[in-house]
Amino acid sequence: MKNNFFILIICLFATGFSKAQSNSKSERNASEITFVKTEHNFGTIKQGEDCVYEFVYKNTGKNPLVINNVQATCGCTIPTWSKAPLLKGKKDKISVKYDSNRVGAFSKQVTITSNAKNSPVIISITGVIE
Repeated sequence: MKNNFFILIICLFATGFSKAQSNSKSERNASEITFVKTEHNFGTIKQGEDCVYEFVYKNTGKNPLVINNVQATCGCTIPTWSKAPLLKGKKDKISVKYDSNRVGAFSKQVTITSNAKNSPVIISITGVIE
């Protein structure tokens, strides 16, 4: 009886150890998204002027990066991005446009969800429309 219990404990330990190693290996090989900058301040701009900024990012991981969704906090902010997988070491951009017909200060966030190990990532824009 003691031998069976001992063997069971060893099997459980070995299974857990091998699973931990496979998770760390897959994490090491995962894609990773790295932004040049995650915040942009437009400063003060006039009503109706272009209010667009392109956030540049790079796949610093080992596998292709796939952006699943880019979600703004409201309808006045419109993000656009490429749906194609981004190979390791390559760069791309997410364009964020704010409706500058709204007068006053603004602060908007955009959440990027991807297959990267550091997902989700939040980028933001701020400014004042006069």
